[in-house]
Amino acid sequence: MADRRSAPDRTVRAIQWAMAGVAVVFIGGIITWITHLIRTAWRLGDVPSASIGISIVAIPVFLTLLGVILYVIVGILGDRGEQ
Repeated sequence: MADRRSAPDRTVRAIQWAMAGVAVVFIGGIITWITHLIRTAWRLGDVPSASIGISIVAIPVFLTLLGVILYVIVGILGDRGEQ
């Protein structure tokens, strides 16, 4: 069966998937960076309370943000596929 979508539609869909990928990489990088900071503070014998406190707040916030971004993008792509 031939793909009936036009070239601009495929381009927009590819851009939306790229935006989702960039969001995953960006937020994954932030979480990795925060984890690295905690490990470094632990290794250097620094007081880990501030880094752990920040990570307890920051990591769930960024995971929630990632969930919202992916929910919106998948919702947009799902609605466009039904048309």
